[in-house]
Amino acid sequence: MMRTRVKICGITRVEDAEAVVRHGADALGLVFYENSPRCVDPDQARAIAAAVSPFVSVVGLFVNADNRAVKAVLQRVPLGLLQFHGNEDNDSCNSFGLPFIKSIAMQDGIDVLSQMESYPDAAGFLLDTWQPATHGGGGETFDWQSVPENSPAPLILAGGLSPANVADAVTATHPYAVDVSSGVESEKGIKSAGKIAAFIEGVRRSDTSDSTER
Repeated sequence: MMRTRVKICGITRVEDAEAVVRHGADALGLVFYENSPRCVDPDQARAIAAAVSPFVSVVGLFVNADNRAVKAVLQRVPLGLLQFHGNEDNDSCNSFGLPFIKSIAMQDGIDVLSQMESYPDAAGFLLDTWQPATHGGGGETFDWQSVPENSPAPLILAGGLSPANVADAVTATHPYAVDVSSGVESEKGIKSAGKIAAFIEGVRRSDTSDSTER
């Protein structure tokens, strides 16, 4: 059985990136959205990326950013994957020469599969709680029963995950990966190494339990 991947998003400090790598996460996220309390500038992002070991993906998160702004970041920061949380269309997301994942805001009445069909080139889809002001990082869950079983690309589960509920979330939805930000923080933008370790342990515990049951 394939293990569940883990991404820790909203990294703002080198020491937090080092903790992410040390505890075995698969990816970390850098936020380039000015309205987020976890936004980093290219200089911060470059320093953080330099602290990341090989085989750990560095993901850049953008929200309705101008294409020139995205390209300016890419010229300075070695990103391996892009993550879009706004109204960007498939062609725009796919225009930077890197794989991308598209966030889908899970709100009442949304046709998730129809949304996915609009992004045929997406490497994956991140399902997050609908938060029109912050576009993520708000610490709120959504109804996990609304997660589709037949996604055309790998699913990343986000929205209100924490060490306390991530094992249940993985068991309920069997995602390709989970993504956490505020759930492993000691304060906004500052990660807790202990919470990161506990979160990843919760994911591994669920994977082991599910494998035993099968």
